[in-house]
Amino acid sequence: MMNTLHTYFTAQERISVVDNVKALRAILGKDLALADFVNVRRLIAQGVGENHFKRDKYGLNPAERSLCTARLVGELIAPDRNITIATLLYNLSREGFVTEDDICSLFGDDVAKLVHGLINISHLYKKQAAVVDDNFHKLLLTFAEDIRVVIIMIVDRLALMRRINHHPDEKFVRDISSEARYLYAPLAHRLGLYTIKSELEDLSLKYLNRKVYSQIAEKLNETKVQRERYVANFIDPIRRELEKSGMKFEIKGRTKSINSIWNKMKKKDVDLNGMYDLFAIRIILDTPQEQEKKDCWIAYSIVTDIYTANVSRLKDWITIPKSNGYESLHITVYGPDDKWVEVQIRTKRMDEIAERGLAAHWQYKGIKSEGDVDKWMNNVREVLEAGSNGQMELIRDMNMNLYDKEVFVFTPKGDLFKLPQGATILDFAFHIHSKVGSKCTGAKVDGKNQKLNYKLKSGDTVEILTSATQTPRQDWLNIVVTSKARNKIKQAVNEEKMKKAEMARELLYRRFKNRKVEFDEAMLSKFVKKSGYKSIIDFFVEINQGVIDVNEVIENYITFITPAEQPVAHEAADKFVLQAKSKADDKADSDILIIGNDVKGINYKFSKCCNPIFGDKIMGFIASDGAIKIHRIDCGNVKNLMEKYPYRVIKSEWSGKLGSQFAATLKVVGQDDIGIVSNITSLINKEGDTVLRSISINSNGGLFEGHLVIGISSLDHLSNLMKKIKNLKGVKDVQRTSH
Repeated sequence: MMNTLHTYFTAQERISVVDNVKALRAILGKDLALADFVNVRRLIAQGVGENHFKRDKYGLNPAERSLCTARLVGELIAPDRNITIATLLYNLSREGFVTEDDICSLFGDDVAKLVHGLINISHLYKKQAAVVDDNFHKLLLTFAEDIRVVIIMIVDRLALMRRINHHPDEKFVRDISSEARYLYAPLAHRLGLYTIKSELEDLSLKYLNRKVYSQIAEKLNETKVQRERYVANFIDPIRRELEKSGMKFEIKGRTKSINSIWNKMKKKDVDLNGMYDLFAIRIILDTPQEQEKKDCWIAYSIVTDIYTANVSRLKDWITIPKSNGYESLHITVYGPDDKWVEVQIRTKRMDEIAERGLAAHWQYKGIKSEGDVDKWMNNVREVLEAGSNGQMELIRDMNMNLYDKEVFVFTPKGDLFKLPQGATILDFAFHIHSKVGSKCTGAKVDGKNQKLNYKLKSGDTVEILTSATQTPRQDWLNIVVTSKARNKIKQAVNEEKMKKAEMARELLYRRFKNRKVEFDEAMLSKFVKKSGYKSIIDFFVEINQGVIDVNEVIENYITFITPAEQPVAHEAADKFVLQAKSKADDKADSDILIIGNDVKGINYKFSKCCNPIFGDKIMGFIASDGAIKIHRIDCGNVKNLMEKYPYRVIKSEWSGKLGSQFAATLKVVGQDDIGIVSNITSLINKEGDTVLRSISINSNGGLFEGHLVIGISSLDHLSNLMKKIKNLKGVKDVQRTSH
């Protein structure tokens, strides 16, 4: 192997390779068969020879890095044949030199499965997502498909971090260090890999803030001899008393990690000299599990008898263990030379879980608990608590489908979003923004055009496509699964319906006026309901969409407000039951009309479609409710009424008695001269028994058009007033209109 690869590796890398190969064979022993070793060596040699083991753009050697990673997994976690082979061959498979099927044939399907997971993770990294996003942590676990793949990634990051000290590309070093701090160190902590976690954090601090790291490291180095002497003196009386008690134990003394010291310095705003718990002593008891709590508290009593305890800093995770299974007693005591020292008391079993086990710590630093993940991690811990031998084999078949109810998708810029399983492109569009969702026409998913109903998969990169003419539709509700999208679609559809309904309402009312058809809202609502519509909004929407014709609506409405012809259709009008006047109406203008054969006390109204006034030729029409509508003979609706319902027409004429005022509308056209409007209004105000009720003026191109509503007593009076207005200077025309 060394002869084949001699020219590929630098002198320093060759030393590292030889050292790592020897270490790996020693760590794995009989677990790595000679045939496996030969096949791996052959594939690597061939891959290098055919230029498939290329250095990356930062000059790092992937083959040497893989060897370092495989060795670290065996040393820091557990020896494992499958992980070792997968780690060494993953790069060759990713480059296409050896397929997953080839790996499966040579080394078994489990190795192929691990390689597949590592390749998945490499694809994920191409998305350029922000690793500080907690969704990225979840997506990484989803892509890995196997907890061992996550372990390889964490250890590989440690191997990389050890190699980039003083690398010339400072941005590369910062990016790698940030990923280690925000992604891999928390993952290591969650999995109980505390030693790896601490080193990743220390190295991250070193590369991201070398000045602070160096200051703390130098200070610790300067005081190393004194600290070691202090720790020995501190431990000595505790050791003697524990020996007297007859317990089996081990005592370790250490200084906290540089990153931990720096965090406490920032949190407490003190310098290194002000750190009162810089030292940490760990007492590890070798005791049966049924006596663990009792013996830990005995050791606690021994320590606190020797040194004064700060009871406010007691942390009892034996009585009530952490949710991840961590068990230990922590107490800070006042030691010699006025120094505070933290003492941790735990059993050998507890220490094994804390230091090497993949115990779940899924609530790391404020991250909320997730029930299913916690259960899965607890299962991992229970398996591992049985012992460290073969622990990778024990967890290989554990289902890692932790986020099967969620999908994680990227934007083209690398932003990462979480949606429920089954979410579509349309859900994602509304998740980004309601305006994006409303205009969505589809998307490009990993560069391929997809329709609105495409169901997203974790890792998809989604570019939403929009159109300014697109609007939400009712059938979109069958596509989306998120409540946000459903609510926004319903809201948008309703708003669009209301807009269309309002436009149709204005159109219908305008047509009613043009045809001089009188109607009211109550009758229209009854008409719409009888026509089979659930709401008047749906009715107007169909008008807007052209489903029903406006003119046909008007014809049907006229038919609706006048009953269909019955056998009595040819009976005279006096056969109908007429509506009596109310007392209020009776007092008003009861004697200005003669209806029929001078029938008294009958309720009548002047029709608004023509606004008859005293002196107009008129006729009466009996409505379905018995009331009489008074129309001018020349009203546009009269001809239609007389043709269809002649039996409902009743003779009506003026009695000759004046006294009431009628509304009349005049249209005045003239030159847009200053004072002309003032002259018209002044003239009207001077007329006796005449009131100007409203006036509206439009001017355009030197002409003005005014509509005046006046209260007047008779047709003769109106005619005289129109003549006077027409004689005013600048007035070109005066006409009476219905509206």
